[in-house]
Amino acid sequence: MSSQIPQPPGYPFVGNIFSLNNDVPAHGFHELAQQYGEIYQLNLIGRQVIFVSSYALVNELSDDSRFRKSVGFNDESSWGIAHRLLVPAFGYEGDLRADAIQMERPSNWTLLSIRPMISLESHWIPIALCSMSYRLGSFESVSFSVARVNASSNGKSGLSATICSYDGGLSPRMQQQSEPSLDLAAISNRHKWKVSGGYQDDEKHSKSIVILEDRKANLIDRKDVLDVMLHGRDPRTGTQLSDEGIIDNVSQFLAITSFDLQIRTGHETTSGTMSFALYYLLKYPETMTRLQSEVDSILGDQPAQLCDLTRMEYLNAVIRETMRLQPTAAIRAVYPLEDTFIGADGKYFVQKNAPIALQMWDLHRDVSVWGLDAEEFKPERMLRGNFESFPTNAWQPFGFGMRSCIGRAFAWQEMCLVLSSVVQRFDLALADSSYELQITQAITIKPKGFYIVARRRSK
Repeated sequence: MSSQIPQPPGYPFVGNIFSLNNDVPAHGFHELAQQYGEIYQLNLIGRQVIFVSSYALVNELSDDSRFRKSVGFNDESSWGIAHRLLVPAFGYEGDLRADAIQMERPSNWTLLSIRPMISLESHWIPIALCSMSYRLGSFESVSFSVARVNASSNGKSGLSATICSYDGGLSPRMQQQSEPSLDLAAISNRHKWKVSGGYQDDEKHSKSIVILEDRKANLIDRKDVLDVMLHGRDPRTGTQLSDEGIIDNVSQFLAITSFDLQIRTGHETTSGTMSFALYYLLKYPETMTRLQSEVDSILGDQPAQLCDLTRMEYLNAVIRETMRLQPTAAIRAVYPLEDTFIGADGKYFVQKNAPIALQMWDLHRDVSVWGLDAEEFKPERMLRGNFESFPTNAWQPFGFGMRSCIGRAFAWQEMCLVLSSVVQRFDLALADSSYELQITQAITIKPKGFYIVARRRSK
């Protein structure tokens, strides 16, 4: 006989809505797990959602044959086409990865040396530059604009050669150029697509529409991910992605899509991880010293190359440990394909299609896997084969199975290149030495009020 899944007391109509932490939901779910155990459920204004937090349950639910990831866009045929096209695209050894290295050239880090204090909540280069040949103002002090890589430079220089302003005209500093502006309103009216029962036609998706329309009007001789989506054919069906499918994927790459419990690789997740990594390195100076020593011994004063990344074992351990303690997508959701029982000896009954939230925050702190020091930042636990020895599905910042992050390899290279380049070139310090980690959460989590001071290293 199955057991009842625990649930906090609720209120009429609204259920358990007051049990949530509106500021940092991940913290609230963690507190509920501490109180009710490895599984509990909440009534969220009439919708029952099950939450699980232990390694044992998350591992069981990480089974593609029984459970499916819950996503905002779940057109299986469209997803299949995109998946088969994009997995190889993110594995290119050519333009995509070469641009990741180009981002780390010394000239691109002058920002860190000219500002007295730097907030790390939003100042990392997004995936857009490498995957679609656009930079979205990441290092600009202007409102949203789309900057297209100069095609004649083959994507390797002149990265702000042409800029299409978000409001439909040219940005002020580019008005002298003759590049035609994009009529955003007209483009938006031509494209409407259904999302979770409603139509989205807002600023977030308009950015993706601008990128798509601009690329169609201004082709470049470069095989980036956007080019693959526009011109590639599914090797299984021979079909191409629709405009709506491309817009969906562009939005998700930029981490600006509608609510999705696991954001795919984009500037949100990567920037959050880099910010958390620097916090831990500064809070535990011995880890920064060890990392800088490794980077110096392997890179010297030369820019990192792809072949260097696997050689920097401690760098990889720092990022793995950071993503364990602070998985930026702290929760993801699945649903069972059929009525089923979960837990030891089938303890809990779960209906088909019942939403189940998997708490990555708590999975990565399960003492049965990570030990009694699970709350501590210890990159050493990821060294010398330890990482490979942890149980399957114990470390899931990128999700699992066929629905895991499609840009995982690219994101990892980007983070390794960024972090190694920063510690190679700069000595960093907390702007406020008494700062203790605070977290802010929208869809992903990131540090709140985290400022650093950067000075160029003198070797």
